Amino acid sequence: MKNILIVEDDQSIADLQKDYLEIGGFTVDICSDGLSGLKNIDENEYDLIILDIMLPGVDGFEILRKIRDTNDVPILLVSAKKEEIDKIRGLGLGADDYITKPFSPGELVARVNAHLGKYERLKNKYRNDNSSNVLQVRGLEIQKDSRIVYVNKREISLAQKEFDLLLFLALNPNRVFSKEDLFEKIWGLDSLGDTATVTVHIARIRDKVEVDPSNPQYIETVWGAGYRFRV
Repeated sequence: MKNILIVEDDQSIADLQKDYLEIGGFTVDICSDGLSGLKNIDENEYDLIILDIMLPGVDGFEILRKIRDTNDVPILLVSAKKEEIDKIRGLGLGADDYITKPFSPGELVARVNAHLGKYERLKNKYRNDNSSNVLQVRGLEIQKDSRIVYVNKREISLAQKEFDLLLFLALNPNRVFSKEDLFEKIWGLDSLGDTATVTVHIARIRDKVEVDPSNPQYIETVWGAGYRFRV
């Protein structure tokens, strides 16, 4: 049975979500503020988190940021805020979905099931990342130890940082990373430089691995948020 955490300060909304999710076969915990939400996340293991943005104590964006430092659990952001910038920010911080209030409880359950299914498929596909030397996605093959990349069985030559960037994205499929995130992960916290470096390296990788770099099938641009590796 999958465990769901709802972090929502409106008790009536939280109770309604819980009722529908329990009917759907889930076990559900509720937290009504950001601090108790973080405490529960630290002390328990959840399969998915439904996270409101506007929370007392610590807002949903900050909770999302803290979770993504250590955990890739699926996170659904919910909010009455309809501005596109909030959606972009949430996805850029690593949310898997953004649902605008009001929404039907049935839609919520459907999205929960969809994201849990996707997460399980990705976990099964990448479960052997630490033991397997090879990642394969739609004609792209990345050999981690030898640092060799093939596209449709043709070897592709990548510079060191190009390979590091491609491998990092491939090991974190469907997750959106900002240019700042990628610069920090690949070039290091203490590196001096401009995040435009990331844009340049992404362009170089696309030129080498994409059939049509203007319409990439591997590394997608999420406008206003960053990049993700699509599987």
